[in-house]
Amino acid sequence: MNPAEKLVYMANQIARNLETAGPEHAARQTAEHIIAFWDPRMKDMILRHLDAGGEGLSPVARAALAEVRAHADA
Repeated sequence: MNPAEKLVYMANQIARNLETAGPEHAARQTAEHIIAFWDPRMKDMILRHLDAGGEGLSPVARAALAEVRAHADA
């Protein structure tokens, strides 16, 4: 598994664990987790993966990464 695939797996796993609260809440909580705990290099790599099409990312993980990007751009 290459580094980008590992990050996709991790983002999807976080999102999946939080989905019981509903997709919007799960996306927000996933974004908060990534913002708080992922190294800046990890965030940069997953956002570049998203920009390249985001292959393998779940819809909740994609929504979370949109929030991560908005936070990074602020």
